[in-house]
Amino acid sequence: MSELNFNSVLDLSGMTERARKEAQEEAKVKAIVGDATEIERAKQVPTPSGYRILCATPEVAKETESGLALPDEYIKHEELLTTVLYVVKFGPDCYKDEKRFPTGPWCKEGDFVLVRPNAGTRLVIHGREFRIINDDSVEGVVQDPRGIKRRTY
Repeated sequence: MSELNFNSVLDLSGMTERARKEAQEEAKVKAIVGDATEIERAKQVPTPSGYRILCATPEVAKETESGLALPDEYIKHEELLTTVLYVVKFGPDCYKDEKRFPTGPWCKEGDFVLVRPNAGTRLVIHGREFRIINDDSVEGVVQDPRGIKRRTY
């Protein structure tokens, strides 16, 4: 019986070179757009419909200014009732009604806005809370939200 010469049957050197080039191309793509799982996560963020705005809730401080850890229940309560949101995306009809918005849009993508504590539809994507609010729910725009706190009694 003669031995099989796999190198003559398969062009291993060509396959190795092709695999190396594919790995280099994949590394270039990852360097430009990041990890594929991050891209997949970004695709799961919904596009708001109609006159709605997709907003992200800012992270709540986990400790006080003096360094004391805050209880989980307090953090959850603050996240739930936050009045400051970050505008992520506009729906296609946002601020298009010239009768309701004669001066134009009240905010733009990338703004921090003030809303009522229970405004919008809440959803959680990969552990991050988002809200979908109506365009007329915006009560103001804030340049720096760090000093703004909800009034508690």
